[in-house]
Formats: sequence, C-alpha cells, structure tokens
Amino acid sequence: MKLSSATLADLPEGVIRPEYPRNETSIGMVHIGVGGFHRAHQAIYTEQLLNLGHATQWRICGAGVRSADKAMKDALAAQDYLYTLCELDESDNTAIQIVGAIADFLLVDEDHQALLDRLSSPDTRIVSLTVTEGGYFTDDSSGEFKTSDPAIVRDLENPTSPMTMVGLIAEGLFRRRAAGIKPFTVMSCDNLPHNGDVARKAVLSYAALRDKALHDWINAEVSFPNGMVDRITPMTSDQHRQQLEARTGIIDAWPVVAEPFLQWVLEDKFCNGRPEWERVGVQFTDDVTPYEEMKIGLLNGGHLAMTFLGTLLGYEYAHEVMADELLSNYVRDYMDKDVTPLLSDVPGIDLSEYKDTLIQRFSNRAICDQLTRICSDAAAKFPKFVLPTLRGQIKRGMPLDRTALIIAAWTHYLQGVDEAGREYPILDPQLSLLRQTVAEPALIVPGMLAIEDVFGQDLGESDAFVSAFSEQLLRLQTLGVHQTLKLLSSSISRK
Repeated sequence: MKLSSATLADLPEGVIRPEYPRNETSIGMVHIGVGGFHRAHQAIYTEQLLNLGHATQWRICGAGVRSADKAMKDALAAQDYLYTLCELDESDNTAIQIVGAIADFLLVDEDHQALLDRLSSPDTRIVSLTVTEGGYFTDDSSGEFKTSDPAIVRDLENPTSPMTMVGLIAEGLFRRRAAGIKPFTVMSCDNLPHNGDVARKAVLSYAALRDKALHDWINAEVSFPNGMVDRITPMTSDQHRQQLEARTGIIDAWPVVAEPFLQWVLEDKFCNGRPEWERVGVQFTDDVTPYEEMKIGLLNGGHLAMTFLGTLLGYEYAHEVMADELLSNYVRDYMDKDVTPLLSDVPGIDLSEYKDTLIQRFSNRAICDQLTRICSDAAAKFPKFVLPTLRGQIKRGMPLDRTALIIAAWTHYLQGVDEAGREYPILDPQLSLLRQTVAEPALIVPGMLAIEDVFGQDLGESDAFVSAFSEQLLRLQTLGVHQTLKLLSSSISRK
C-alpha cells in the first residue's frame, strides 16, 4: 500500500504510527535542509514528543535551498509528508515507524514568498539547519565568511528575495524586527564543531554587509545554541525501499534507514521557547564542547580512519572494514592512542564504553553504511574531524604516524582506483582541484599541503608531520594497505 494519511489505519500490526491528531497541531519550526539525517534525528525526537501529547505547536515545515531538494519535497508531499523510519540492528530486528512530524515543505525557488512568510510568522520560533559545511559559506581553514561567494553577492544585491540559507534567515529576521515580532532561535543540527557559533558568524557576517542595525539586533536578541548530534544514517537505496515493501507492504518513495543509537546534546539557549525535548532523551547542557570534541574526534575521525583504507581494499560498507582485523585494530588504536589523550573529561560519559559502542556501531551489518557516503566531501571534513587531533599531537610531540596515515590514505584514494584495479566514485565538490593536485607523483605531498582551505599554513611547516605523511603515502603506493598497517604497528611499537 502507498503510504498516506488515508492508509495509516491499514498498516500492519507492529508498525509504529503517529498517535496524535495531526490536524490539531501547528507548525513552530522551519528546518532548512531536509535529508536523511534530519528525518532520523531532530524530527524523531519531535515525533516522540508529539506521541506523548506534547509539542503540538512545534511541528516542522521543511525548507529547501538547493535544486536537489525538490525530489525530497515531491516524495514527501505525495505521501501527505509522512515517511517511514527503519531502525536496523545486528540481530536483524527492525523497528518500523511512520513519522508525521513534518507538516509542510517549501522550496526557495518555487515557494519563495510562502517561505519568507513562514520565516516571518510569529508561529515560527525555531529555524533549524542541516545544510552541510558548504551551506554556511565559511572558509574551512580560516573560519571566515566568504563574502565574495557569488551566491552571497547575489543575495546582498537582492536582500528581499534571497536564495541562500543565510540570506533567508536575515530577511526573515529583518521582517520580524520591522513588525515588532520576537526573533526565532537559529539551531544548527549540522555535524560541525561549535555548529551554533558557525551559524551565528555566518548570519551576523551577512547581516553586517546588509544592514548594521539588523546586525546589532541579531547580535543582541537571537540565540544560536551549539549542539552535538549523533546517529549513523546511510543513504536510502532502492534495496531499502524494496526491503520495506517486502516486510510490511508499505510503498514509501523515500524511507530513511538508521541505526538504533540516537544522541543529541544541546545547549539550553533559546530566545523564543523550545519543545521539551528533554522528555525524550535530549541532554541539555551549558557547554556542549566536551561532548562535541569526543564525538567529532572519535566517531567522525574514526570514520575517516576506516573509510579510505577500506575503499582502497575494495570494501563497500563500514561493517566489511570492521571485519578486517588489521583495519579494525588500527581504528581502535587511533581512537585510544591518538584522539583520547587529547580529550577533556566528558560529564556522564565513560570513554572506554563509548569507544566500545562506536566499534559495535561501525560493525552493524544490518544498516550497510556505505563507504561512499562516509568518504564524501572529505576536503571539508578533514579540517574539522582529523586535523584538530593532528595539531594537538604536534603540539604535544606525540607520534604522528597513525594520523598521517589517514591523510595519506585520502591522498592515495584520490587516484580513484582500488588495489584490484577497480574504479570507484569520489563525491567531493573540490574533486577537480584534488585530482589535479595528485596528478604529478613527485609533487603530491607539497601539492596537498598547499591546499590552505584544508591544511592551513601551519601543517606544511611541521617537519615531523611532512615526514610521516610522505612515509605513509609511499608505503601505500608501493606496499598496499595491509602491509602498510603491519609496518605501522611494528614501527610504532618500537618507538
């Protein structure tokens, strides 16, 4: 049966469905960037609250600022904005839930005025974001706002008809200020260090170029809480759709698949109210920093430690990498010996148990987490997920070989061919530049380190790192992944 409001009552037994009257709720949030992660994370916490009889004024209006968002809108609109969440664990237990937290979806290029009206409505009290690193127009190396980006220049020339996330937020706040309406909170749910601070800098930088009075009002009145978000959410495949239909009879154009694990640590800094997410497990804190550093260093850094080496060996999924003893030992050693010594105490978290859980999550065969997904947009991920660890190690004089191998593996991976000679796709907006950089063998190391957007200016000046990077890259090129890992283990143990 095709998923819709009309078929909810006919769903098979065991499928969780909305337990609240959707027509008696209202929209309180606009979420820009509705993808798999939002639908498996923030929307699920909100759905849980709705099912408890709370948050009836906090349903979500999705918003899209990219042409690719139209496919998601069309899929959801055809299903009355319902979708299916499939939680898959190692024992092949599948929890299937129909989610109704999203109530509408507006596209910037099709529903421009309606979207601006929604942003300026007093009912909208939170604007949340999963727009990935690029959506903030922030230079990865310097952290500065890209004022010369063509999309930003276009919005500044047409401030009342913006097309970017920052332009939309600024115009929505401009209208609210003019009408005497309280501002909304801007809540980033992107997987970025200090994501609220990143959002704040982007919006304030844009506003300063548009209108100083608006900038000053946003600076004084708008909240940008930092948050740590966590749930492994693979890309939805045709196989996932077919499995859902075979198991339940449900035809869903775009279900979302996720692991059972779910976590959200959030600073309790909201300027216009919020849902009571603490009722459903969200941990509120005054400072998210230690949780953020733990998750980004161990989970996201661990992901990058596995994904390029695994791809070079011809693996397609994370669980295949973790079944390779040399690779899984390397990932755990990186977590234990490279990342953990640099972490602060994390209130309420046993780091050893947390790392055990990560290894189990990476090894979950049921979700088939694609290495292609984990590898994607690596040029934007390295400055946030791995290089802070590397800089900490350089500062402390720690061995650099394991961390250097992650960077060497990415560099070698950019050739696009695994050890069996098979080609694989590389998803990165900077792929053209990266491919040019690795085209001349003798210049690969200095060429990579010259990409300041990724490596800054300092890492190329560390003789210890340059040496370790060069050595690990040469080993991968001449010996392959497994032999490189064996030599790495023996050489570090001798040190």
